[in-house]
Amino acid sequence: MDAAAQGQREETSNGAQVRKHWNVEKAKALYDLPFADLMLQAQCAHRKNFDPNHLETASLLSIKTGGCPEDCGYCSQSTHYETGVKATRLMGCADVVAAAQRAKESGATRFCMAAAWRTPKDRDLDSVCDMITAVKGLGMETCVTLGMLTLRQAARLARAGLDFYNHNVDTSPEFYSKVITTRSLQDRIDTLAHVRDAGIKICCGGIIGMGEGVEDRLGMLVLLANLPDHPESVPINLWNKIEGVPVQDTAEPPDPIALVRLLATARIMMQRSVVRLSAGRQYMTDELQALCFLAGANSIFIGDVLLTTKNPKVDRDANLLARLGIVSGLA
Repeated sequence: MDAAAQGQREETSNGAQVRKHWNVEKAKALYDLPFADLMLQAQCAHRKNFDPNHLETASLLSIKTGGCPEDCGYCSQSTHYETGVKATRLMGCADVVAAAQRAKESGATRFCMAAAWRTPKDRDLDSVCDMITAVKGLGMETCVTLGMLTLRQAARLARAGLDFYNHNVDTSPEFYSKVITTRSLQDRIDTLAHVRDAGIKICCGGIIGMGEGVEDRLGMLVLLANLPDHPESVPINLWNKIEGVPVQDTAEPPDPIALVRLLATARIMMQRSVVRLSAGRQYMTDELQALCFLAGANSIFIGDVLLTTKNPKVDRDANLLARLGIVSGLA
């Protein structure tokens, strides 16, 4: 029996997705497989559930930057640290829709809107709902990340037509308190439950390269894979270098092969989730990105900027995907 089979117990009901019950030890057994064996299992899982030659393209816009009261130790937008990022007001709906239209013309099929809040105020939520409705009118999928939500707020977003809500768990339960103290991991899980109960799809992943160990990275995947339902989207972010935040003192970029192993493990553990190779791609070679796609990553953000950090140029992405024969909104 292979490591993937050892780590799961299948439960099906009316065609519902197969659940896999994991712990870190079983995930580590999978992660540590000979590289060729791990990649084979990941590719089999990918091909079973997705077109391996298709990549989802999303675009991310900061609709309200900076001034966040949380103390997330990796974030340039926290008021706790001097990072040079200035707080802004919430963008107007017309400006957001114009940005979404440009993203669509560049090849994005999903438009994600991010606001640096602990939790949105009702008047701000009304404005965001108007943005959601307008962007959907362009024929794009919509996603927002606004901080913690109550069930009532999640229901309001659902009525506006929101497709996805992003709320990352960030890291393992064991490492979480070393990075964040103003919001508990349970707070995040509660918000995910509210979003799911409101009928909105979940985008939830985390960040690697903050000084955590391999067991923490796998612990994050175990947390996600053992949720009542797997997130529909799982973004894996490489921490971007940001001067002035605590993580700058502990950060250590992951070994490239370790990143590929983690993505392959995520693909096998959450076979029907879209796995997004998210922030940090500007640090990656084309060859590393190609390996990540072989491991089962099937989504990227396009556009020159992700919130306050850099992202590869669209032309570079289009060139790489063309050379790999991968179809996306860029081609």
